[in-house]
Amino acid sequence: MSAEETLDYLVIGAGPAGLQMGYFLGRSGHRYLIVESGESPGTFFTAFPRHRQLISSNKVHTGWTDPELNLRVDWNSLLTEENDPLFTRYTPRYFPPAEDMVRYLGDFAVRHGLVIRFGTRIVEITKPDDFVATDQDGGTYRAKRVIVATGVTKPYIPDIEGAELAERYVDMPVDPAGYTNQKVLIIGRGNSAFETADNLIETAAVIHVAGSGSLRLAWQTHFVGHLRAVNNNFLDTYQLKSQNALLDGRVLSIRRDGDGYLVRVAFERVNEVIKEIRYDRVILATGFRFDASIFAPECRPELAIKDRFPAQTAAWESVNVPSLYFAGTITQVRDFKKSTSGFIHGFRYAVRALHRILEHRHHGVPWPARELDGTPEAVTGAIIERVNRTSALWQMFGFLGDAVFFAADGSVRYAEEMPVDYLHDAVTRGEFGDVDTYLTVTLEYGADHDKVNPFDVSAGRVSQEDTSGLDGRYLHPVVRRYRAGQLLDEHHVTENLENEWDSERVHRAPLREYLRAQQPVSLA
Repeated sequence: MSAEETLDYLVIGAGPAGLQMGYFLGRSGHRYLIVESGESPGTFFTAFPRHRQLISSNKVHTGWTDPELNLRVDWNSLLTEENDPLFTRYTPRYFPPAEDMVRYLGDFAVRHGLVIRFGTRIVEITKPDDFVATDQDGGTYRAKRVIVATGVTKPYIPDIEGAELAERYVDMPVDPAGYTNQKVLIIGRGNSAFETADNLIETAAVIHVAGSGSLRLAWQTHFVGHLRAVNNNFLDTYQLKSQNALLDGRVLSIRRDGDGYLVRVAFERVNEVIKEIRYDRVILATGFRFDASIFAPECRPELAIKDRFPAQTAAWESVNVPSLYFAGTITQVRDFKKSTSGFIHGFRYAVRALHRILEHRHHGVPWPARELDGTPEAVTGAIIERVNRTSALWQMFGFLGDAVFFAADGSVRYAEEMPVDYLHDAVTRGEFGDVDTYLTVTLEYGADHDKVNPFDVSAGRVSQEDTSGLDGRYLHPVVRRYRAGQLLDEHHVTENLENEWDSERVHRAPLREYLRAQQPVSLA
């Protein structure tokens, strides 16, 4: 490449987040380029997950005709105005093979004419004024703003003496025949660890899965990064005494012992008693981390959460490098183990919100909003309509919210799908004009929902005829009223088994009375 390319946006990575951002940037008419080190979109999915089964739901048959509702149970499709292509047309499998994701992402890029340069690995990013990125062949790209959508590309190696002796999830052999009659230790408590354990159940003599703290199950915490049911067959073999076990404790050290290994484990259930156990194989399945090595010192982003992710503002911007933004799974630092920013069905909406932030901040495009009649009846109707249809608030529960702005002049505007933290900051800075009070509308699980066994009938559930909503532990709408970022009051709409919050007596009337009683501007 002979000449330096000048861009409005350089997007690094052609995975799902990079493609999603490219789609929105292209529709806005910006000069953008997606650079990808691999030879096709979604290179990550050509290797991961190692055992080739995705754990993202692909529900083809829903009984709904509304594309927005269908996205509540389609966790793989990217967002488009055309609703095309949809991942659900590629396979009927509920947990599809990873190869279908690679095929889908390739077709998405072609269908929407995304500007991607493959085989282009960025080796350095500097910031003399604008960003200047250099690829492996010496080509340079000058961009006003950089959006990093690379995901977490490096294995996370925990601080364990001798960790370098272990095999790693990223390159371990996956043929279970190679583990026949062996005693195997898998270090890690996530889906990659249990995916690996399940693969070895039929061949390994003994499997131990080790990690600190209590095992977290996704069906209880509602965080889909915790252990999913599709990967938890191993738990049966443990609790039904089939030689396998969970070790609740910290792995302290790994050392060679002839053809095997001796591993010291401090057991948490028995007051840190340390036991040394012999294994034939030790595998690290401890997750991934962000690679910041391509950034020069003057623009290297600060890291967070054991240096695994770039630290970010509420607008997904680096906390220390202006105009450096992030998209995709690395944005989970903002809702770590609470919502769904780490997964396609969550971050596709975050990318759309980031695009709106960029348009508003840098190109003078207001956040999309519609005018409302400022009566309690009209505001109630708008909120009820949205919560019964939205996929964004459904997927990004407690993190993305709609906003209802009440201005001093009596006007009322309804804006959709903002990061709630960003909304408060932006209102305080006056970015949404003269706002007297405002409402946030979110979908949330109840307090301490992750501490309650949902299958324990003695734990109690809220009645579907209860209009207070405050005891609802399942997903339900929450409306809060603020002034200048300060919470004034809130209302919980009662949960519903079918997630249909449209009963006049149970849902609409209590919300309408709440709005009337609080008397924000225009609702008196």
